[in-house]
Amino acid sequence: MRLEGKTALVTGAASGFGAGIARRFAAEGARVMVADIDGAGATSIAQEIGGIAQTVDVADGTSVAAMCEAAFGAFGALDILVNNAGVTHLPTPLDEVSEEDFDRVFAVNAKSVYLTARHIVPHMRGQGRGAILNVASTAGVSPRPRLNWYNASKGWMITATRTMAVELAPEGIRVNALNPVAGETPLLASFMGEDTPEMRAKFLATIPMGRFSTPEDLANAALFLCSDEASMVTGVCMEVDGGRCI
Repeated sequence: MRLEGKTALVTGAASGFGAGIARRFAAEGARVMVADIDGAGATSIAQEIGGIAQTVDVADGTSVAAMCEAAFGAFGALDILVNNAGVTHLPTPLDEVSEEDFDRVFAVNAKSVYLTARHIVPHMRGQGRGAILNVASTAGVSPRPRLNWYNASKGWMITATRTMAVELAPEGIRVNALNPVAGETPLLASFMGEDTPEMRAKFLATIPMGRFSTPEDLANAALFLCSDEASMVTGVCMEVDGGRCI
């Protein structure tokens, strides 16, 4: 029960990495708000783990404000924020990605971190503690061709994590990130362009451990970074990638 008595808000938690993190946090004693644009999916996970569901568009300021107010109202205090919601564009030459896709990727992957910070950092500052975890990607460390602007959005998230960490450390707020390799999540097919045995083999050939990351892999790392065991850890962007970035 490493999170006993803690409260957590996880975005993009209706499926994939976010669902894995929400499940593990709840199993370790945390009260969890499961937030996602997929309200039905969020409700399903929340019912499974005994948490609270919240429909949210993390790229919309009004929607994020409503989510944060709902979390504060339900929990009183919020100890952990996981910015997990993310999207990608299909593999495309960088000069052919549409402006609409570019805007969507940066709104969901980057602007969302700014929006949650606006509402949750003042709350954590007031209580003198908090842990924020941003789910970035190995794409921000070792970019894959044709995922150009997705790579750039995750590089932004890594830099945002470090700047948040150094600014908020004196106030008792820790900020870290996870850099997963491609995983068994709903985004996998979009990363590859097409989900075929040949394309999977091509992706797996770049991962020394020879497998994709799983929601459980991310959940285990997230649990450590958001627990009191990591009380001296901030500004870390941890690869959970089977050696891909070596």
